[in-house]
Amino acid sequence: MNSWKNINAIIEGRLYLGNIVAARSTRTLVERRITHILSVCRDPIPAEVPTSRLVHMRIPVEDIDYADILIYLPSAVQFIEDALRNGGVVLVHCAEGLSRSATVIAAYLMHSRRVNATQALQMVRQCREQIWPNPGFQEQLVLYELCQYAPSPANGIYVSWKHKLTNRLAASGLI
Repeated sequence: MNSWKNINAIIEGRLYLGNIVAARSTRTLVERRITHILSVCRDPIPAEVPTSRLVHMRIPVEDIDYADILIYLPSAVQFIEDALRNGGVVLVHCAEGLSRSATVIAAYLMHSRRVNATQALQMVRQCREQIWPNPGFQEQLVLYELCQYAPSPANGIYVSWKHKLTNRLAASGLI
């Protein structure tokens, strides 16, 4: 078994999946010519400093089953698509590079290649074998496809899922 890396190429020279160490490593970013970073966590990184010249987007979700990452997927996918279309090189990262960032990359592959959630996760796992999106995020990838890649407060499937989630959290005393 090969050792786990801080960063793996999903599309060689264009799209990378990594952890917080990769996002904070100037060497990693320069060597791979990263121009855009999508942070799927709350941890601060140097790319947020305007002088870094990196384009940065943040999705402030925790790696917990009931976190709503679904609502952020359209803007995350758009961020990746715009960067790639304009010749950018993108790093998508979270703390460990296992769950949140893998979910976003899978959503991008689902949208851009019209594959289902299982196929997208298999594609990501071929590049970074240790990925393991939490069960809630895996469910949300299925919903992302059911919402035709456009979950929003106006989408009935999203609203129904969010309502059930809120009721489940209330019943278990989490909210």
